[in-house]
Amino acid sequence: MKIEEFKSIITFAIANEIEAYEFYKGVSERVKDTNLKGIFAELAAEESKHKHLLEDFLSNVRPMHFDEVKDCKVSETVDRPKLSLSMKPADAIALAMKDEEAAMNLYTDLANLSTDSEQKKMFQSLAAMEQGHKVRLEGMYTNAVFPVV
Repeated sequence: MKIEEFKSIITFAIANEIEAYEFYKGVSERVKDTNLKGIFAELAAEESKHKHLLEDFLSNVRPMHFDEVKDCKVSETVDRPKLSLSMKPADAIALAMKDEEAAMNLYTDLANLSTDSEQKKMFQSLAAMEQGHKVRLEGMYTNAVFPVV
């Protein structure tokens, strides 16, 4: 992978983190449920940390170590729709869950392509964080869509 391609992927990932942050922050400011407000505020803070981690990584770009025969599958995520703050809570959770899944897959692909152990570890860590968000949101979604009667 050429350095320009790598920078483009990381810039794309940063944009996704910013969009997720803005969505979570917006939901946390608008939702009335105190528990949901806290969860979305926490997710916003975590996405902000991811953004800063990626920006630091991008600003210190050194020779990248990727296996060039593997596909990062970035094109599958390019035309995703803008997030909306006017959707129902269950739909917002579902969209957030799908976005976390996409982020997890992106970071997993980047980790798998990395041949540098420090770089691989960073992407694996980001993938694990996104997976944690996804699992948490899946639980919230299940409870919202299939409430216990």
